[in-house]
Amino acid sequence: MFLEIIKVIILGIIEGVTEFLPISSTGHLYLANEFIKLNESTAFINMFMVVIQFGAIMAVIFLYFHKLNPFSPKKDSVEKKQTWTLWFKVLIACIPSIIIGFPLNDFMDAHFNTWQVISATLLIYGILFIVIENYNKNKKAKLTDLNSLPYMTAFAIGLFQILALVPGTSRSGATILGAILIGASRFVATEFSFFLSIPTMVGASLLKVYKFIDHGNSFTGAQTFVLLLGTVVSFIVAYISIKFLLNYIKKNDFKAFGWYRIILAIIVIAYFGGKAAFGF
Repeated sequence: MFLEIIKVIILGIIEGVTEFLPISSTGHLYLANEFIKLNESTAFINMFMVVIQFGAIMAVIFLYFHKLNPFSPKKDSVEKKQTWTLWFKVLIACIPSIIIGFPLNDFMDAHFNTWQVISATLLIYGILFIVIENYNKNKKAKLTDLNSLPYMTAFAIGLFQILALVPGTSRSGATILGAILIGASRFVATEFSFFLSIPTMVGASLLKVYKFIDHGNSFTGAQTFVLLLGTVVSFIVAYISIKFLLNYIKKNDFKAFGWYRIILAIIVIAYFGGKAAFGF
C-alpha cells in the first residue's frame, strides 16, 4: 500500500503542475502511466486520471474565491454585476463543449488516446505557441481587461476549447492560444482559461464518476482513499503552479512552453516508437 501511495502522490503532482500550464496534463499522465502503474483496473485508472483534476479546479476556486463570488459583502453593486457577467461569459464559453464535447468524449478516448496522437498534438501546439508569440511580438493586445471581454469572444474561446478533446492538446493551451489569437492579452487569456476550467472540468469529473458507476463498478475504501489523496495533492501543487504562471506571464511569453512541448513530443516519439519497433 505504501508504494501505491507514493504512486498516487507522484501522479497528483504531475496533474497539479500540468493542468494549468499549457503543456498537456494528458500527455504527461499518459507517459507517467508507462512507469507508474496503479494496481487498479483500467476503468478505475482512466476515471482517476480525470477526477484528480477536481483538485486543480478547487485551487482556482480557492485562489479566486473573492473575484468569483458575486455575493461577497466586500463588493459594491457594480462589482457584483461584473462578477455575474463574468460567470455568464464563462457559461456561454461552455456551450460548445456541452453540445459537441461531451457527446464525443468516449469516442475520442477510445480512438485518439494513443502515443501517436499525443506526440503529434504536443508538437503541433508547441510550434504554434512559438509562431503565434513571434507573430504577436510587436502587436498590442486589444483586450486587456476581463470585464471588457465581449460575449461573442467568450463563445469563440469556448470553440477553441473543443480542440482539447484531442489528447495532448492541453485545454489551457487551446483556450489561451485561441484567446491570444482573438486579441486578448496573455493575462486575460490565462485568467479566462482558469475560470472556464471550473464548469468544464467539474462536469468532466462528474461524468467520469457516473460512467464508472454506471458500468457496474463501485468504490472500495482503498480506491476512495486513492482518489482523495490524488485530489488533495493535485490541489496543493496546482495552487503553486497557478501562482507561478501568473507571475511568469507578467514578464515572459509562452514560447518556453512551446519549446518544452516540442522536446516532450520528441521524447514520447522516441520512447513509444522505439518500444513499438524493438519491443523493449
